[in-house]
Amino acid sequence: MKRLVVISLFTILFAAFIVVWNYSYQTGLEEAYVPIETQSHVDLIPSETGVFQRSEFALDYANMAVDESHERTLKTYYNNRAYHGAPPSIPHPVKDKRTMGGNVCLQCHQNGGFAAKFNAYAPVTPHPEKINCKQCHVEQNTQSLFRGSNFEKITVPKVGINNALPGSPPVIPHQIQLRENCLACHAGPSAPREIRVSHPERINCRQCHVPNNKVVTDIGIFKRNDND
Repeated sequence: MKRLVVISLFTILFAAFIVVWNYSYQTGLEEAYVPIETQSHVDLIPSETGVFQRSEFALDYANMAVDESHERTLKTYYNNRAYHGAPPSIPHPVKDKRTMGGNVCLQCHQNGGFAAKFNAYAPVTPHPEKINCKQCHVEQNTQSLFRGSNFEKITVPKVGINNALPGSPPVIPHQIQLRENCLACHAGPSAPREIRVSHPERINCRQCHVPNNKVVTDIGIFKRNDND
């Protein structure tokens, strides 16, 4: 009886070994694969991810000829703002004044292109996901001030002299918020000639260019009069 129990136990263990070995062998024949995490638990930093939003157009910008007859300049770039850092105003008539912009604005300003109606290249928005455009951008109703004031615009940063060291990459002289997409303003036919980058194919801009921590703010200042 004892011998029969030993033989039965050996048979069961041997059968289990065969089953486990066969499963291991069949699993080893399967092709190797790399498991991919579909949901990332890492919080993305908008100021970093925004740099790559227009990277698919980088080579197009690098190979694009410069249209000198329709270039924008920094002068017109800044004149279209109430102060340095302010959202640019809308310098042309708006089709539907009751809307907040949305897809009407993005038809021209999402990817740019030449607008024959205005004989100019449409600037590319660095934040196409913000569709309530007229919440920040307003139409120009006048080309001059209604009334003089003591408001003075902050001095805009000079181009080409904001390097930390001679020969080093220039620092970013403005705030990053809502302007994370570097190529939107610094590449392509609508980019002002003074700040058009010479190497748009190097899409990781902030690998070399860092924000200037000494930038005070993008606003103007009011002078206090002695009689106030």
